[in-house]
Amino acid sequence: MHRSDLRHGRGAPENRTPTRYGLAEREPDPDWLDAREEVDDGPPPLRTTVTVEKPRTIIARNISPDVGFDRSINPYRGCEHGCIYCFARPTHAFHDLSPGLDFETRLFAKPDAAALLRAELGKKGYVPAPIAIGTNTDPYQPIEGKWGIMRSVLEVLSETRHPVCITTKSDRVKRDIDLLAPMAALGLASVALSVTSLTPAISRTLEPRAPAGRKRLAAIKALSEAGIPTFVAIAPVVPGVTDHEIEHILEAAAEAGARGAFYIPVRLPYEVAPLFRAWLEEHYPDRAAKVMNIIRSIRGGRDNDPNWFTRMQGSGPWAELLKTRFQIAAAKNGFNKEKLKLRTDLFRPPEGPQMRLF
Repeated sequence: MHRSDLRHGRGAPENRTPTRYGLAEREPDPDWLDAREEVDDGPPPLRTTVTVEKPRTIIARNISPDVGFDRSINPYRGCEHGCIYCFARPTHAFHDLSPGLDFETRLFAKPDAAALLRAELGKKGYVPAPIAIGTNTDPYQPIEGKWGIMRSVLEVLSETRHPVCITTKSDRVKRDIDLLAPMAALGLASVALSVTSLTPAISRTLEPRAPAGRKRLAAIKALSEAGIPTFVAIAPVVPGVTDHEIEHILEAAAEAGARGAFYIPVRLPYEVAPLFRAWLEEHYPDRAAKVMNIIRSIRGGRDNDPNWFTRMQGSGPWAELLKTRFQIAAAKNGFNKEKLKLRTDLFRPPEGPQMRLF
């Protein structure tokens, strides 16, 4: 099948427009596509653009009973890593942008994040609890190298002795060891590195602009050696594509010094499902139907199960098989013997006009 939006080095093979909000789906004119191929020799490379976003608050709250935090921070909207399975893709539809290529090329940055955080932490009556960063879009995606928003947020959390748990697919997190190590020594910080595959041929299409698995393992090692509690997340497991690597990833992460592990079967909410199907047809046509059949068996016969608790683990024989394999491999590598709990009793509000005496 000819896909007019396909770009080398990008994740989504399509850039279909969102339709959930009554917007008409926009399709390119076939005659124009034919002419472009003949005259221009295919589409030009896509450039990443960044738009400044100025939210009124930076701490997002949730009441989901199946996640271990009630607040989070997202320094960026959209993610250049381009992971085809990313469940955050549908958020771009809120801006009338495509959850496809737009999500990974038309990004939003929040440069006022640190100032907003300082203001929110300084509000009378604020009660501290761990802030999760990286649960939606990656705070260490490539543009962080220029914008440094995550760094500025960590500086505020360090100053106020506020607990933070970070999830990322990037070894760029090593840049902030100087902040994270002292926080970890006080029981205020933990990091989870998501490692989905250690096979370069898979990673190049599955998550094209994320650092290679070996670099993430190196980051686990560096963080662990600095005394920072570091975990490996096999998130997601894609049955029929990456599930054969579960045991290998856990073994490699243990050797790197990870102290715990968790996994999530792939989730395909809203517009992610058709994008994922298109990706399978493009890169794994020999097994596309089989992979989707397995996913549906895990998700109660649907592409996605949005229900609390089951959405994170799935159900049915395939889900049980993944769970059993993971538990055996985790136990073999000494993972998850104890649950880490970050401290909240050291919190001190940010300084105002009057400096602290102590």
